[in-house]
Amino acid sequence: MTSDPAYPHLDDAAFAALAPETLAVAAGRPERGPDSPVNPEIVLSSTFVGLGGVGEGSRGYARFSNPTWDPFEDAVGKLEGSRFPALLFGSGMAAIAAAMSLVPVGGVLVAPRHSYSGTLGLAQLKAERGELTLLEVDIDDTEATVAALDGADALWVESPTNPMMEVADLPALVAAAQAAGVLVIVDNTFSTPLGQKPLAVGADVVVHSATKYLAGHSDVLLGVAVAATEQLRSRLHQHRTLHGAIAGPVEAWLGLRGLRTLALRVERSQATAGELARRLDAHPAVVRVRYPGLPSDPGHERAAAQLTGFGSIVSVELDGAAAADAFVGRLALWLPATSLGGVESTIERRRRHAAEPLTVPEGLVRLSVGIENVEDLWEDLRRALDAGL
Repeated sequence: MTSDPAYPHLDDAAFAALAPETLAVAAGRPERGPDSPVNPEIVLSSTFVGLGGVGEGSRGYARFSNPTWDPFEDAVGKLEGSRFPALLFGSGMAAIAAAMSLVPVGGVLVAPRHSYSGTLGLAQLKAERGELTLLEVDIDDTEATVAALDGADALWVESPTNPMMEVADLPALVAAAQAAGVLVIVDNTFSTPLGQKPLAVGADVVVHSATKYLAGHSDVLLGVAVAATEQLRSRLHQHRTLHGAIAGPVEAWLGLRGLRTLALRVERSQATAGELARRLDAHPAVVRVRYPGLPSDPGHERAAAQLTGFGSIVSVELDGAAAADAFVGRLALWLPATSLGGVESTIERRRRHAAEPLTVPEGLVRLSVGIENVEDLWEDLRRALDAGL
């Protein structure tokens, strides 16, 4: 459907002036016209009619493109402040793999010692195969990270890190990487585009596990990658096409529907996370709490300067694996499950995963705070903690 002049619409300049909360609702809508739908349709087709050449700019085949992807890609691209639409992938790991493919064969990748275990696992596998050299750093140690950039090809950043909640000095790291000619890839899953916009400080690529906050309902697997330049986007698109790392149209549609409530979900969950972090920090059964919103947290000052919110993830350290497992096992409202960013509150001891770095404490429990009532969530946590004293 083409735009009807009788129905005003937002152009690119108007979209750029909108607040992120509004963008999440307004972007990726169908063109307005008489009896036009409010939401995009789901296109279930494996191929598309065409007589001319088939390339990146045409549909051709459903592995190349699908109309149902376009609205989601448009909305996320706008949210991250890119001049180009995002690229939708079948999972967060698919987006991560595409971004990591930008590291040249034999190149050097600098990555946080503590990051998503899938990211580290893929990087370590590539290193074992001789495809790249992996340098692991403490990403909150700016001096050491900058030193590691000498001779590197790419810097991978998580901030806050998963699950240790370390906060990187992103502007300083990006500036140092640019000076050294190093590509910067930022996993923005934890912060979301509402919390920070890495492209605005000079990052080259942003990735998300859209399974988490962007879709927000624990019902789809999706990933996105957002590029700062057309050339980088083209390379990521080529990887997606040739590796078949595509999303189904129904999942894409569900992801966009979830995105519409992103601002409300994040506002509620991070307010609750801050309150729970304060209460957990005062409980005698808790050894340590990592949450950037706590003034006592090592990353607080940096987070307050760089982020527009402290997020909805809280990491709690208890006295060893047995105490942590017993605590999680006593909870009735919190769901003992992996993943994060859904409307429901989930919790897990991270070292139950064999792939989790050994530097993550055995007793560390990661809480993904949902949108439930704060007192209900706290009462469940309090009872479980008190029972262990």
